[in-house]
Amino acid sequence: MKELTKAEEEIMQVLWRLNSAFVKDIITEFPEPKPAYNTVSTIVRILQKKGFVGHKAHGQSHKYHPLVTKEDYTKSFMKGFVKKYFSGSYQQMVSFFTKEDNLSLSELEELIKELKSKDS
Repeated sequence: MKELTKAEEEIMQVLWRLNSAFVKDIITEFPEPKPAYNTVSTIVRILQKKGFVGHKAHGQSHKYHPLVTKEDYTKSFMKGFVKKYFSGSYQQMVSFFTKEDNLSLSELEELIKELKSKDS
């Protein structure tokens, strides 16, 4: 799965939240200053070419919807992130965040419990 640019990801976050939307609906979800209609429209068409977004025609307008779930994209992104920055080692990643973010013992125990439940 291809990685999204920051602008593409912002649009996808809106579509994941709304499930489907016209370009004007996407724009209303952004804070001021709102992006230009043409900018959002272009990014949505790029997302469509990448296979992330589909559409249904409504007259001359299109209503867009995600073809890739947020969960599927997150899994793919995280695998690439761990491979790129932590040599594919989730242990190195957890160790890094434990040191950098000063995770509490209870947070670590919760993480271990969650990991063990996924192994079952």
